[in-house]
Amino acid sequence: MGLGYYGGSGIFLIMAIIIMIIPLYASMKVQNTFNKYSKIRSLSGYSGEEAARRILMMNNINIPINPIRGSMTDFYDPIKKELALSQTVYGAHSIAALGVAAHEVGHAIQDENGYAFLRFRHALYPATSFASRLSMPLVFLGLIIPGPFFSLGIVLFAVTTLFTIITLPVEFDASKRALVSLEASGILGPQELDGAKKVLSAAALTYVAAAMVSVLSLLRLILMSNRRND
Repeated sequence: MGLGYYGGSGIFLIMAIIIMIIPLYASMKVQNTFNKYSKIRSLSGYSGEEAARRILMMNNINIPINPIRGSMTDFYDPIKKELALSQTVYGAHSIAALGVAAHEVGHAIQDENGYAFLRFRHALYPATSFASRLSMPLVFLGLIIPGPFFSLGIVLFAVTTLFTIITLPVEFDASKRALVSLEASGILGPQELDGAKKVLSAAALTYVAAAMVSVLSLLRLILMSNRRND
């Protein structure tokens, strides 16, 4: 074995460490930031549901807003055309809750306005769902059985990586729309908006982390494929 072998192994180790650390840091950051601003009640007294409803009305959008269990499980469903707000957002009056609620409304506004990246992500979702189920099983199969399985697994994993990348502009734009709406509606004041921005920036970090991990994982698989072919 030459020095190149050990150098390659070192690269794989560094990648593995980064892949473990990035999501952990992002998760801690968003949890700490959300917990901090979930303890600060907004001066307007709006709940997450009330803020979401007002912003929807400002944009002439009439869709259901449903409470769901959990914390930070909020989402907008572009198929059913409805918002789902978690227990820590729906009836909560905190700056964090209003920021998250407005962010989800941001997705509804994107859908209403035909935002290109949202439509692309939605169109890509079925392929991504299929690819996410089969990519790693094919990679593992390719490690023990000669054939095209490993390469096919990489191709499918690349689809899931593309999805995480396309998600970034969708989430950043939704947060931008949220902050504009919160200010225009008077739901949050200037200092409160700064807190909401920190919450949404921390939340966005989780999507950045997911994209980085996916890109690094894809690169790692490609390097493994190259080494297998040498």
